[in-house]
Amino acid sequence: MKYLIGMDGGGTKTHCLLTDENCNILYECSGGPSTFLILGTEKVSETLAGLIQESTAYLKIKPEDILSVVIGTTGAGRRSDAEKLERDFLVYANSIGLPINNFHVESDAKAALEGAFSGQPGCILIAGTGSIMFGMDEEGAVQRVGGFGRFIGDEGSGYMLGKKGLIVVAKSYDGRGGKTILSDLISEKFNISSSEVLITELYRNNFDIASVAPLVLEAAEKGDEAALAIIEQELDELMLHVKAMREKIKTPVMDISFIGGILSNDNIYSRKFIEKIHKKFKDVNIKKPDSNPAFGAVLMAKKQCEVQ
Repeated sequence: MKYLIGMDGGGTKTHCLLTDENCNILYECSGGPSTFLILGTEKVSETLAGLIQESTAYLKIKPEDILSVVIGTTGAGRRSDAEKLERDFLVYANSIGLPINNFHVESDAKAALEGAFSGQPGCILIAGTGSIMFGMDEEGAVQRVGGFGRFIGDEGSGYMLGKKGLIVVAKSYDGRGGKTILSDLISEKFNISSSEVLITELYRNNFDIASVAPLVLEAAEKGDEAALAIIEQELDELMLHVKAMREKIKTPVMDISFIGGILSNDNIYSRKFIEKIHKKFKDVNIKKPDSNPAFGAVLMAKKQCEVQ
């Protein structure tokens, strides 16, 4: 019997699925993050190799029995970057005696799109740490909106919610803004209660800005005006993503699935966004993904075998 492996890589973990040739899941595991543009290809290669070794050891199969391995991961949107991880992983795998020949790197968004609609037309809006929207039309052409990163993009993402939440708190500290529940929430969770500590955490200790996003949502749930304003601003940005994609995808009805904890979970942010979509668009249908991004990577691995 031969096998396939699909992985979904992100900033916090890498989700791995091992299946048979018919995509029946036989083993599932998780490892560390695989943001190779940040962590480097060597560190990420070590993580990926470890997941492959764990999966094959569990089933007592040889790595040579793996027909194809595909990982959809953050930072692989540019082919040149994806190819670097492909090359470096194969070098690392060879150095530890792990014979993997058919290894491909794709963007996390493409793997998520494949999994959400099982290869059929549809759109995904990813709003996690960052944000991007992908859609596939009836001809199989893939369209993209957003995805310009935190410096000039990532609208509606956890990063932007967290960043704007910290801006509100910073203004509150020195009197440029009014009081906000966010100040207390950030103090309780992160022990940040002054401008001096905030600056130190941000610029010396590499504070995770996106980790503030859940607190912005919590403050909004409690009626905090500043937090509610942030939510409205960022939802309007996501609505622009949907509007732009609707103009690109020429189908009678555009199906859309949400990926990423901010939108896929039930909270004030996702509820308000669904309300906005229903009010603005009569030809956009919100549906749950068929499967997760790791399974989307499995489907892509199967296609890789069919192409060869």
